[in-house]
Amino acid sequence: MPAGRSASSTYMISCASARSDPVTNLDGGRVAIVIPARYASTRFPAKPLSPLRGATGETKPLIRRSWEAAMAVPGVDHVIVATDDARIADAAAAFGATVAMTPDSCANGTERCAAALAGLPDDVGIVVNLQGDAPLTPPEMVTGLISRLRSGEATVATPALRCAPDLYRRLVADSREGRVGGTTVVVSAAGNALYFSKRVIPYVPEDRVDEAGLPVFLHVGVYGYTRTALSAYAALPVSTLETLEGLEQLRFLDAGHPVAVVEAAAADLWELNNPSDTAVIEAMLAARGIA
Repeated sequence: MPAGRSASSTYMISCASARSDPVTNLDGGRVAIVIPARYASTRFPAKPLSPLRGATGETKPLIRRSWEAAMAVPGVDHVIVATDDARIADAAAAFGATVAMTPDSCANGTERCAAALAGLPDDVGIVVNLQGDAPLTPPEMVTGLISRLRSGEATVATPALRCAPDLYRRLVADSREGRVGGTTVVVSAAGNALYFSKRVIPYVPEDRVDEAGLPVFLHVGVYGYTRTALSAYAALPVSTLETLEGLEQLRFLDAGHPVAVVEAAAADLWELNNPSDTAVIEAMLAARGIA
């Protein structure tokens, strides 16, 4: 464990403390990665505890593989698993993770990260929300967000991948069949998100799909926040757009809070959303030599 990272422990957070402001605000200080994890899932119940086989044949639960991905990010001082379920907490504590027991009223991962703030040291100024179902997230994608926040140019940042023509056509085909192949984001000239949608945006005429550098971006669900911005999110009213799209980041945009989009290098990513994704992720773990 790198120097400065917190030792294994479990701490409780009440609904009241989840909404309280930090005692001090030192945005740009130390960095924490919070991994929100919940047991209940309509598509995949108990997903965080689902076993995944690595390159050597060793099986580890998803939550551990996500934690190990977070631990591989350089320059991070604390890695926390935030959950409302004792089964996930016990599993995480067993492999050495620090666990924040957050309220079951948290509606999304950002709210759960905001709840975990109450147990983080006051010198943590940047928090990264690393999804618990994305153990293949490259470390450099996270450090890119941290760098943008440290620059002082943004208080919320998230990565996106520019779509190649074949990916764009796949997303459009999924949409025509009634499937959500991914979330797209429209980015302003200043590099901030104009809108996120589970539809493919912006519209591109068929005769222009093969043009180089089209502004069609696939959003990657990792977020970085300054402590101030994350605290503010918890106090914002739920957005109608957020509920319609099912995208928590729209709460920021609806409130007029800028979200910087960091264009990331092309990466082979896959989230564990359904049981059928297990084989795909296991193959990618093996290909990358991840034990």
